[in-house]
This record gives sequence, C-alpha cells and structure tokens, in this order.
Amino acid sequence: MTTLDVWIRDAAALHPEKPAFVFQGEVITYAQFADLIAERAARLLAGGIARGDRISWYGMNNPEAFVLLFAAAKIGAILLPLNWRLSAVEVAEIVENATPKIVFHDHHFASQAAGLDVPLVLEFGGDIPLSVNNEQGVPSLNDPLLLVYTSGSTGRPKGVILPQKALVANAQMSVQAHGMRPTDTVLNVLPLFHVGGLNILPTPAFSIGATVELHESFNPTDTALALNRVDLAIVVPTVLAAVMATPEWRTKQSETLRGLSIGSTDVPLEMLKAVHARGVPMLQVYGATETTPFAIFQTVDTAMINEGSIGIEGANCQVRLVVDDQDVAQGDAGEIWVKGDNVFTHYWQDPVETQKALEDGWFKTGDVARQDSDGNYWFVDRIKHVIISGGENIYPSEIERLLRDHPKLEEVAVVGAADARWGEVPIVVAVSKTDCCEADVVGVLDGKLARYKMPKKVLFVDALPRNAMGKIVAADVRAMIN
Repeated sequence: MTTLDVWIRDAAALHPEKPAFVFQGEVITYAQFADLIAERAARLLAGGIARGDRISWYGMNNPEAFVLLFAAAKIGAILLPLNWRLSAVEVAEIVENATPKIVFHDHHFASQAAGLDVPLVLEFGGDIPLSVNNEQGVPSLNDPLLLVYTSGSTGRPKGVILPQKALVANAQMSVQAHGMRPTDTVLNVLPLFHVGGLNILPTPAFSIGATVELHESFNPTDTALALNRVDLAIVVPTVLAAVMATPEWRTKQSETLRGLSIGSTDVPLEMLKAVHARGVPMLQVYGATETTPFAIFQTVDTAMINEGSIGIEGANCQVRLVVDDQDVAQGDAGEIWVKGDNVFTHYWQDPVETQKALEDGWFKTGDVARQDSDGNYWFVDRIKHVIISGGENIYPSEIERLLRDHPKLEEVAVVGAADARWGEVPIVVAVSKTDCCEADVVGVLDGKLARYKMPKKVLFVDALPRNAMGKIVAADVRAMIN
C-alpha cells in the first residue's frame, strides 16, 4: 500500500456499486466515493496544497469529512478536524496554532468559519482558486495525515500528529476486535472531530470495504432505531444512557446487532450487564487520541466473559505497566505505556510536551491499570486524578464505582481537596435524583472502604461539567469545590 486512499480505490474496483455510506437516507457507493476523493485531491493540488500542508473540516458529521481525509492521504496533506463544540476563541486558537491553508465548512458553521484568520474559507464542494503548487515528493504511509487536538480536559489542548500508518494499524486492530466483515454495516453517531468517531469503526470499515451508516448528529431515537438494522456500532456512556432511555430501545431488540463498542471513559458495570442481558457483546475499547485510539480492547468473543475489563493489548502494539520507570509485578497498578505503529509521532509545534509524553517510542498515557494472570487489563484511574492523603494513594474511580448504583444519585464525581492535616482529602460532588443528604451518600460506603478513603464532604450540584466526548472534566469539578 502506498497511501491510505488505496483502500477506497481497491473497494471501488471490486464492488463499485456497493454502498460506502448511508447518510440522511442517501447512499454513496464506493465508486462515487473514489471519484469524490480523486476530484478533491486534484482540486487541492491545483489550489496549491502541497505535501505537509494542513486543510481543515469545520462541520457536523458528513461524508465530506472522509472525502477530505482520503484526499489528504492521496496528496500527503494533513486533515485538521475542528471541534465545533468549542467556543469561537478556542477554535481560533487552534487554527492559529495549526495554520491550515483552507478551512472547509458545512452550512451549519458558515458564519463561524468566516471569522477565522486563514487564507481561504470554503463551503465544501466549492471551487478552489488555482495556485502554484510547490511539489515536495511522493507521499507514503509514513506521512502525517491527522492533526487532532486533545480535549484539553487537564489543560491547554495539544495537537496530536497521526501518520497514515497509524490508521492502518488501528484499522487492523478494530477489525480484529469486532470480527468485522466486508458485508457489515457499521453505525457512527460520534462526532468526527475526535479519533473515536473517525477511527473506532468508520476507517476500519473502509479498510475492508464495509458500509458506514453515518448520522449528522446524535439523536437517541434515531440511534435506537438504527441499532435494529446495523451489525456494529460505537457509543460512549452518555450516548448509550440516552439511547437506553428511549421506548425504541426498551420495546424492540435488534436481530442484526453483533457488537456494541464503548470507550471514552470508565464504563459503569451495570450498563455493560444491561446490554449483555440482550445477548449483545459490549466491547470496551481503551486508548487515547495519541493511539489513534486502539491500544487495549475486548473482542466480540470475550466481552461477556470479562465484564469490566478493558481487554488485552492489540496485536499491532505493545503495552507496559510502569511505576518509576520499572515494570510492575502482575496484579499491581502501573501507568499504561503503549508502543507501536498506532502511536502518534509528536505534538504539533510542541517539542517540550512531546518529550514528556514519549520515551524511546513508548507513549505514557497518564492512565493507571492492573493486569490479571490471563492478560486482561483492568482500568484503575487517571494518574492526575489520584488523591494523595497522608501519603496513601486514593483512586477516585474506586469510590465512584461504589456510588454509581446509589438510588438517590444521578451522577457522581470524586476529586481531591487541599487539607492542612492530610495534604488532600476526597470530596464527593454529586447530582441527586431526589432528596439526598451527605449521610445518605457516605453511609453506603461505610464498611466498603478503608477509613482513609472515606469522603470528607459531599457537595450537591445541578450538573457535572463534561467535555465534548461526554467525559467529566475533573479540573472543572475541583473548581466547583473551591
């Protein structure tokens, strides 16, 4: 394979009339998809876009995002998907850092795109003015393809550079995990400005000539109905919770759905069990923007056996659990380090953060896990979330798991607060369903936690702050208690 667009060209040659996309009731065949890619690539080249230049997509989910992705691969350019959930100031800062030559937008974001300081802003499908192209060699799988900015839940967003070969390695692991077949139709409702929406199911499906049903945005009812006709789908906990609350989910069980993959956060065990009770394996996928995202995952064959595990390491990468630069003993908690073709090359224009994150090719994820004797990994927590109280480590997720089934609580987060005696102490921040007091919350933990792990306070709020992927933002929760 020379560049990633070969996937589409080969599928078009084998099955030209096969649907590549189902989008808003319309079908785009692989032949049409390949023609669109070739046309966009030619226009980009004629418009002066050269190898290594950035182009950007600013819009809702749309097949055009993938047309631009594969056109960029064909000519060696880099696609920057912009997160439309960010404020105008945040988007402008990302654009200033990434310096794309063109921002393509849909009709939803015409006015926002017009305000960006870039050489050219176009609604997708528009004509690109002719320009001189300074050709810089033949692109390959080693060329950078995606520039994806992290959610910034712990600080300033960083631009993650993923080469074309990372998407190849990622696709192979996804196909393995899902037992994906060319005859499958996969569903994606997650936003395409994150690697989860781009790469957990859609690009792997394209790698084998399968069909992608793409929704412009998430609607619980539409998603529940779609699950009755697709073979595979990807969700995050907030999305799945909304789907499970619909009558369409409760009254009808899919006869086609062979697997449901879930990632982005620590998944509630009761959610896993509820899906498994319907006979559908729910695969946990662990990774990060920096791993494209596949790194550790369950498979359709093992998901029901090891409920709560994040799975085993992928065939295309290596995983270590590390404390103080040493691998931990089996069963002990350590930071997850990942190495392989799926790992990013660097942070865009940020050598300092790159050096912090990468050591001899190993990406230090900042996440903590344990591995059991069967090779399964079990997520513990984020290192940055660990509360150190009187010299002891307290993992907030341990407390949160015990409180998730509390009948009076809607959602909960645990963070550390400064304490003059202990250094830090755990505080529960919760959204209640009904009348609830601190004693109701702390009481269910009594006897289930060591005394030093017991929360010292419970703060009730109207809602917990979340980022674009539905993750609770710990830094914002800590700001609440201060």
